[in-house]
Amino acid sequence: MSVQWTNYFFFLACCSGLGFGSPNRCDEVRKVFQLRQIGPNQLLPLGPRPGSDLQVCMSKNLTCCTKKMEEKYQVAARRDIQNLLQTSSSSLKFLISRNVAAFQDTFDVLMRQAENHTNVVLKESYGNMADQAVGPVRELFTDIGLFLLGSEFNVDDLVQRFFDALFPLVYNHLINPGLSDISQGYAECVRSSSREVRPFGGAPGLLADQIARSGVSGKLLLQALHLGIEVINTTDHLQLSRECRRALLKMHYCPHCQGFTQSKPCMGYCLNVMRGCLASMAEIDAHWREFVRSLEGLSARMHGPQDFEQVLLGVHTLLHDAVGHAQKNGPRLSAQVHKLCGLPSRKPAQSVSIQHSSSSSSRESIPLKAVVRASGDSLAVRRRDFLNSLRLYRTYYGGLADQLCVSELASGDGLSCWNGTNIVKSYTLRVVGNGIKAQSTNPEVKVKGADPVINQIIDKLKHINQLLQGKSIPKLGSLDQIETGSGDTEGRYSGDCDDEDGCGGSGGGENKRKVPRVSKLSPDVAGDHKHHHHHRHYPPAEDSEMQDRSRSLGLTGAIWVLIMPCLHMLLAL
Repeated sequence: MSVQWTNYFFFLACCSGLGFGSPNRCDEVRKVFQLRQIGPNQLLPLGPRPGSDLQVCMSKNLTCCTKKMEEKYQVAARRDIQNLLQTSSSSLKFLISRNVAAFQDTFDVLMRQAENHTNVVLKESYGNMADQAVGPVRELFTDIGLFLLGSEFNVDDLVQRFFDALFPLVYNHLINPGLSDISQGYAECVRSSSREVRPFGGAPGLLADQIARSGVSGKLLLQALHLGIEVINTTDHLQLSRECRRALLKMHYCPHCQGFTQSKPCMGYCLNVMRGCLASMAEIDAHWREFVRSLEGLSARMHGPQDFEQVLLGVHTLLHDAVGHAQKNGPRLSAQVHKLCGLPSRKPAQSVSIQHSSSSSSRESIPLKAVVRASGDSLAVRRRDFLNSLRLYRTYYGGLADQLCVSELASGDGLSCWNGTNIVKSYTLRVVGNGIKAQSTNPEVKVKGADPVINQIIDKLKHINQLLQGKSIPKLGSLDQIETGSGDTEGRYSGDCDDEDGCGGSGGGENKRKVPRVSKLSPDVAGDHKHHHHHRHYPPAEDSEMQDRSRSLGLTGAIWVLIMPCLHMLLAL
């Protein structure tokens, strides 16, 4: 009997030496599991258990995890990293979105100011004709606004339509005024003759050229900013490969299975995992830098004839001069119109509406009021302020993995950390660089190739950069013709979410895609990857054995080796 009691006490002593003793570490795991709402409580074991059924969080020690918990942890790890990506890009996305709205609002205000000022000038200079010109003037500025927002208008046509509509009014009120207006049929003939008799000289061509030059720049600016938002949306919802998801699970939640709920990954370990997972995003870096530089170049060219604000606010002057040109050439134009349309056919006289040429000519000398430009709201000031802010994010994609590790994920210097297997003092494996090519030696994540959706967004960046730089692109066509893959968000990685992955029961609906290779980036890109967040550089280290394991883990491992005899002794009892 005494021998049996001795055996029981020996067994209890063995068990009390485990890391899962009192207080039970699995209790802390349970609290965190519930607090983060990772899954239902029923998935949790009552206490430490062997983990032979685990796929990723395998350990020689007892574990606080079940296979179902591991599946939930993998879903949580993927969700955590996508939330981090969206949080890290939120300020950049807000910067671009806010300025897209601000530029569009400024364009709208400028359009209304230019339209109103044009109507005022016509009214001051040409009286009753201006009332009938309100409709064509409104249509002109509406078409300009639609062109700016992306409509495929031919600028020459929309400007010529305006001057065609204006000519019957000028003829009726200034060139050949009468007791009543010309008939609708005669007005249509006068309108049709406009392109032949050219009553406004070179004004239509000049205005079309100014709108095309400045409007294309403004249109391109908005188009580029919308693409910037699309790039961010694409990378915010990056589809993670199976290897990446397993690595994230191992880094974030496998230490929980051993009771280390407060541990953080070692810096080098975190960099390897995140640089592997975000390798495709790092390929955007060179093209994003060029995108920022190209926007700066476009902005620098937006002055004089390419300053949309200046062109819009100068329409009234050009229009005033064009009408004056037609009025001065009235006799010639009247003869040409009579030759093409015959003598004027007028509506029945209802009221006297005579514009004497003397009074009309006297109005030409009315001085035009200069348009006051509020510098605080001008497009040039908005562009300058925006680009100064955007410049801070030019290295965003090159340093994203490092930024996330330094600011959010990894353990600080000098602190014990998780290396994927145990709690250690430092990570001793080689730390790889950024980008697809550098991942060939990554010890934590196998990267097969570039994400095809990222490749497509890179193609769009290349295209817009060439447009911003004024280069012709005969093969790519318009920006909208480049497929983004946004309609194929279910594009899938091959081998995703199998039984080994442990996500079959999570309902995660993981994606499978064939992954083509991406072209190599220039070597000078990798050197300049500092984000505006400060981070350290970690030189690669040679592979070696893990060092300085924590004493508690060593003791736990040793006791686990001893527990087997204890179990055998109990069975013998």
